[in-house]
Amino acid sequence: MATKTRTHVVGTAAIAVIAGLAAWTMPVADAQQRKSLRWATSSVDSYGYKVAASMTKMVEEALGGEYTVTVHPYPQTTSATKAAMEDGAEIGYTADIGMTQLYGGEGGFKDYNPPKGKLVHTWYAYPMESFMAAPAKDAGKYKCLKDFSGKPVFYTTAGFMNWLNFQRMYKALGYEFKHVQIDAKTNSDAMQGGTIIGSVAYTVAGKSLAPYWKETEVRMDVSVVNPCPDEIAKLKAAGLSIASIDPKGAFSKDVGVKEIMGVPILFAYNVRADLPEEIIYKMLNAFYRNRDKLASLDPGFSALANDFVGMQVSGINANPRVPVHAGLAKFLKEHKAWDDRWTVGKSG
Repeated sequence: MATKTRTHVVGTAAIAVIAGLAAWTMPVADAQQRKSLRWATSSVDSYGYKVAASMTKMVEEALGGEYTVTVHPYPQTTSATKAAMEDGAEIGYTADIGMTQLYGGEGGFKDYNPPKGKLVHTWYAYPMESFMAAPAKDAGKYKCLKDFSGKPVFYTTAGFMNWLNFQRMYKALGYEFKHVQIDAKTNSDAMQGGTIIGSVAYTVAGKSLAPYWKETEVRMDVSVVNPCPDEIAKLKAAGLSIASIDPKGAFSKDVGVKEIMGVPILFAYNVRADLPEEIIYKMLNAFYRNRDKLASLDPGFSALANDFVGMQVSGINANPRVPVHAGLAKFLKEHKAWDDRWTVGKSG
């Protein structure tokens, strides 16, 4: 399950995060006596890697200098997820939909039996929001997502996270997913030429578009087609949430709606249940204490800063049958956000 395109929406502030956090001090410890904490992410030019690289000093400080945190990039999210369930890492990059596939034995996890144990809910860091768009000249033809059912649409590159996100949305809605694969760089040409009638767009924390979508809106006028009220109700009933996005914060032109109703994918850095409770508990508390500082350095953290606890709850509720790490459970209980219907993951 490749997610390279999904995670390449990197704000210019990402470098500032790395520089800012790297300057933080931490307790002095003999490097030879430190334990290793390996953090598996997507490729080095991805948003997922940038976030992990920027957080290493904070994690080391939170753990009292007892651990050396190193970031290990992998070609795709699935590979990073598997690394944390094998011998390659302790922390793995994934998303709520990736956790669905892992526990359902689907996609890149079909017939997969992790030797070290499956990842559990640990830390949800930022959302990406998926939504539908069409040529502005055809906007009158499309009122709801059902108008795209069974018709040629580019749902982002096949196998990527927003592609998977619309698959689960259509499953909840009972719609036919007819994907037309194109080079993302030809998105505008394909819509204007009629090869596709619509194209899925996405933002990171409601702030910025993917590069190919920035090019698309320069070359043509588009309109966003939101789900209708009955579709929103069905999506919520299926455990999916709806994010309200200010179109002026993402697009440079009018897109025909006052707010964009997107379905978020929650990207996570999860671990196995056997990683000690105190490690995760200390990490989460460090991230929580510094959430406003993180948001000031990188807008991708804005959603986390606005509702840190709520994001964790949303990540769990996307897959409520998946166990929760004991460290996250402790954190949520202290914040009065624990749901007794959830289960705590157990080692082994």
